[in-house]
Amino acid sequence: MATFKQIREFDGSRNAFGQQARVEDTRAAAEDFRKMMLSGPKARYFRSFDLIKVPYPSRYALRNAFSRERFVEFVHIQNRLFVVQFDTTEGVKTLLVSPSDHERNGETPFFRRLQDSTPKFLTDRMVERQNTVQGIVAGLGLKPEDIDYITYDHLHTQDVRRWLGTDQTPAIFPNAKLLVHQREWASTLDLNPYQADWYCPNGVAGIPADKVITFDGSIMLGDGVALIHTPGHTEGNHSIVVHTDEGIWVTSENGVSVDAYAPHLSTAAGVADYAKTLGTEVILNGNTLENAIDQYISMVQEKTIAGPSHRDPRFPNIFPSSEMTPFWAFPGTRPAFYVGEAHHGELCLPA
Repeated sequence: MATFKQIREFDGSRNAFGQQARVEDTRAAAEDFRKMMLSGPKARYFRSFDLIKVPYPSRYALRNAFSRERFVEFVHIQNRLFVVQFDTTEGVKTLLVSPSDHERNGETPFFRRLQDSTPKFLTDRMVERQNTVQGIVAGLGLKPEDIDYITYDHLHTQDVRRWLGTDQTPAIFPNAKLLVHQREWASTLDLNPYQADWYCPNGVAGIPADKVITFDGSIMLGDGVALIHTPGHTEGNHSIVVHTDEGIWVTSENGVSVDAYAPHLSTAAGVADYAKTLGTEVILNGNTLENAIDQYISMVQEKTIAGPSHRDPRFPNIFPSSEMTPFWAFPGTRPAFYVGEAHHGELCLPA
C-alpha cells in the first residue's frame, strides 16, 4: 500500500475556545502551508472536464444570501471531473477527482424526489449531460487499469460501485483505490436520516475493503498534490489541492462558486449586500449543515491556501467541483467570476 506524508501545519489550529480565534489560527496555518506548497514541485498534469449540469436549490447553494430565493428556486451547477497526475517515489500516479457516475447518482433520495415531481420536459431542459467518466478517460488515451486513485471531497450523491467493483461485479477501474477521510467513510456507513437524503443508496455497498484507503487529518499524495481535511459540510470533507503553472488550485464543494469565497464582489442577486451586512467573508453551501462553524473556517482555509487567481487577483484561485453557472431560467444567479476550465502540463501515458 502507498505511503502518504502526513501534513502537520493544521494540527491544533481549531482548538481555541473563541470562534474567530479558530478562523485566524487556521488562516495562519494555511498561509504557512501555502508557502510550503509553492516552494515545492508542481503536479505533472491537471485538467478539468465537464460532466453534467444540474439544478440545485438556491436556498442551499447561497445559504441565506440570495435575495430572489422565493422566486428563483434553483441555481445551475456544472459538475466536473479533474484528471491529475503526479510523481511519487513509486512512479507517476493518476488520480480522478470527483468522477461522478451521473447515470446512477440520480438515485440519491433528494434528487430522486425532484425528478419524480418535475415534468420530464422540464427536466430535459434543466439537465445537460455532457460526458461520462469512462468516455473522458478513454478520450485521453488512458486505459481503465491506468487509474491509480479516485477521490471526492465528500461522498454526497456518489455511487462508486462501478468504478471499484463489488463482491458481485468487476470494477471498471480495476487498479483504482478510493481515497477517503476516515470520518467520511464512517459516516457513509452509518447515516442519520437528514444525511441519508444526500447519499446515494448502497453507493458503497459491497466494495472490497482493499479498494478503500482511509486517512486521518491531511496528507500529501506526491509532488504538488495534497488532500486537506476541511470539515463542516461533512465531518470528513477534504479539499483537493494541486500546485500548477496557474498557482495552487483548491477544489471542493464547500462553496458552489468563486463568488462564495469573495461574496462582497458577487453579482448574484443580494449576495454582496448580505455579505457586507453580516461582515462574512464566505457564503456556505449549506444543504446538510453538519457543522456550519467548521465549514466557515474551512472555506477561509481553502481560499488562503489558494491565494489570488491569476485570471483576476481580486478572487481566490478556487475551482469548485460543482460550479454555479448562468442559466436563462434562473435569473440573478450569474456569478461575478467563473473558472470554467483549466489545463496544465502534459499527460503521461503508460508504456
